[in-house]
Amino acid sequence: MSECTHDCSTCSANCADRDPKSFLEAPNAMSNIKKVIGVVSGKGGVGKSLVTSLLATAVQKSGKNAAILDADITGPSIPKIFGLDGVRADANDFGLLPAESKEGVKIMSINLLLDDVTSPVAWRGPVIGGAVKQFWTDVVWEDVDVMFVDMPPGTGDVPLTVFQSIPVDGIVVVTSPQELVSMIVTKAVNMAKMMNIPIVGMVENMSYVECPDCGKKIEIFGESHGEEVAKENGIEFLARIPFRPEIAKLCDAGEFETLSDNPLEAVIEKL
Repeated sequence: MSECTHDCSTCSANCADRDPKSFLEAPNAMSNIKKVIGVVSGKGGVGKSLVTSLLATAVQKSGKNAAILDADITGPSIPKIFGLDGVRADANDFGLLPAESKEGVKIMSINLLLDDVTSPVAWRGPVIGGAVKQFWTDVVWEDVDVMFVDMPPGTGDVPLTVFQSIPVDGIVVVTSPQELVSMIVTKAVNMAKMMNIPIVGMVENMSYVECPDCGKKIEIFGESHGEEVAKENGIEFLARIPFRPEIAKLCDAGEFETLSDNPLEAVIEKL
């Protein structure tokens, strides 16, 4: 272990001498955010943005106000899912204003600030972390009941920035059925525990395909280990999400909010 430099802003250690609240950034003075839930994964490609979108849509349809802070700066997909391609974020005298989906979900993403959404965001970690902080401090988040933070995979700069800078009330861990993910999930869970962030539970994506003819569930990645992995880590197993062509089509078309059967509708009661 390296010697302590006493610069806690770049350190993930949970030292006794540090005050976890000391690094929290104040939101915009005009913001009103009641709860913040992070959506995390230990690896990429497991459907973290899909889970974020399902949760936000379920909250919005329940009569509460949902928001998404897209912290996946180098791989943002939230605007497209919600049909906001080509939309630019606005601003007023108080700060940046999030875009709103057709159903009223408030969204801030780097793609809402770029002239060309296909331009790569080739930034180093500290700059990316600074952008995420600005999405919290500079954006006017009015009347938000639940904000979901869609984080990039892993346990690097951005998750650390979010956990230290934003008062996260809990996280949802996203995984897939492969046995390989057990170790990776444990890394994400251990980081949350190290940062004293409550864990709402785990959602398994891509669990199975349902045969359109007979209704049989086919586990194309093999037997699910979701409940077993959750139990090993002492967290609740929340739900399984199947492969559904309808969901992929709605994401591509930017019509995600028209999804008729949300597999995470019951999960919002746990938030």
